[in-house]
Amino acid sequence: MDFDFSDDQEQLRDAVRKWVDKGYDFDRRRAIAAAGGFDRAVYTELAELGLTGLYVSEAQGGMGMGPVEGMVVMEELGRGIVLEPLTQTLICSAVLEGYGPDALKSAWLGRIASGEALVVLAQQERHGRYKLAHCTAQAQEAAGAWTVTGQKNLVPVGAQADAFLVPAMIGNAMALFLVERSASGVSTHAHVTQDGAAAADVGFNHSPAQLLTRDGLTALAHATDIGIASLCAEAVGVMDKTMAITTDYMNTRKQFNVVISSFQALRHRVADMKMQLELARSMSFYATLKLNAPTDERRRALARAKYQLGVSMRFVGQQAVQLHGGIGVTDEYIVSHYFKKLTQLEMTWGDTLHHLGEVSERMQETAGVFA
Repeated sequence: MDFDFSDDQEQLRDAVRKWVDKGYDFDRRRAIAAAGGFDRAVYTELAELGLTGLYVSEAQGGMGMGPVEGMVVMEELGRGIVLEPLTQTLICSAVLEGYGPDALKSAWLGRIASGEALVVLAQQERHGRYKLAHCTAQAQEAAGAWTVTGQKNLVPVGAQADAFLVPAMIGNAMALFLVERSASGVSTHAHVTQDGAAAADVGFNHSPAQLLTRDGLTALAHATDIGIASLCAEAVGVMDKTMAITTDYMNTRKQFNVVISSFQALRHRVADMKMQLELARSMSFYATLKLNAPTDERRRALARAKYQLGVSMRFVGQQAVQLHGGIGVTDEYIVSHYFKKLTQLEMTWGDTLHHLGEVSERMQETAGVFA
């Protein structure tokens, strides 16, 4: 199998990396986090690069690209620990493309691709943990119009988004709806997450909604897997940069008048970090290449990938802090922010223990052998 990237993919990577290096330095990120964790101007810059239209078809004004291009972009954004939620844009545009009626596609996909509209997934509820089928929000239909009532938590940029994709129950079956933030009955309570990004608790009280699909659980599972694949790629970028920061520090920090990178025990720890990074990178490739596979195969693959990424993120983050010593946990120093990001990513879309259970539950006769 050819794992080389095409010229177009390399050019895309180069464009995003240059933007991160020149347009999203640590000081700008800290200012955005202090101001609430989201900057619409930054999101507009991502749109100008074409990234918000990555998964939108060319017919709808997007770039019509696929999972490999998404992986390339998310790796580079991970290197800059960018706060703006491009993963949510990739999820919602893909779900709208794959499951939405033509009217919703026409109304929203072009605006998503241009960066004019920011749509995010609002699926998390209290007591749900990582169970996709847990949903207490209710949908009702009257005179051909739908309304949604319920509470969703930890919604990325919930107070700034233009619309939400909301799972809600129709009787005993889950459906997926689009609800605009400006709709009546929608309330938001903003807060900041551990890594400094914006989130909100969002309430819906008989809020007008548009039905996206009645097969909500299937669409939500697909959305989750897109999120996991994007997270895996982002985490590879975060770990790659974390290692670069750590090795630079070790090459300048001295003890006993010699740089600590010359100490054999510490060199072995860095080698172990590198091994975990490359394991994570290969599983990120695996997740990306399985993203368009049949549902059962895709779900097994994404659980395997997220488990390995969880192990790698925890190891690389903890080793980086320990190799830095006390400075590694100070807010003023950059590596502490990479550590917080890795810690949060490990618990997003299902933590490591959850996905170990998913891998175990989905084992077949070929247990342990990846197809």
